[in-house]
Amino acid sequence: MSEADAGGAEKGSAAEPVSVTLVSSQGDSFQVDGKVAMMSELVKTMIGGIEDEGGSSAGSGGSRSQEIPLPNVKTAVLVKVIEYCKHHVDHPVAPIQKPLVDSDMKKVVPEWDADFVDLEQETLFELILAANFMDIKPLLDLTCAKVASMIKGKTPEQIRKAFNIVNDFSPEEEAKVREENKWCEES
Repeated sequence: MSEADAGGAEKGSAAEPVSVTLVSSQGDSFQVDGKVAMMSELVKTMIGGIEDEGGSSAGSGGSRSQEIPLPNVKTAVLVKVIEYCKHHVDHPVAPIQKPLVDSDMKKVVPEWDADFVDLEQETLFELILAANFMDIKPLLDLTCAKVASMIKGKTPEQIRKAFNIVNDFSPEEEAKVREENKWCEES
């Protein structure tokens, strides 16, 4: 395992900047360690593109510092993304078993991760969008697993109530859909 870790570190450090400044949609800047920022595939791609252009426009001299604008990520959500990346940069993420074994996230993922996604729905959904936009697969998997845990074992009516979804089916349409998808409920 240490041989693989060493290989990954050598591979990543060649183009890894010392630090990266992430800029939220609201204009707030956060300077983070390059290794932390590189957990985002978007950041990796953008830094690669900046370096390919010559590097002189991005950062001064040999500082190897980059500024990455994130127009789709609000400040409060970016703070959460950085918190997640800082924690997991030295604590690799184990894959989440699918389908979920339980609706209790503490039985699905480590306690830190379960506590991390114990958020208000709006923040959770914004975090999903940010993880998707920034291409941070482990964070996207975690946040989507949290939503799945909120749905697991619930009836359609309970799901509608939990997510404020309006039922726009007529009783006849709903009966038809239930009949066509009866096999889903038989498991």
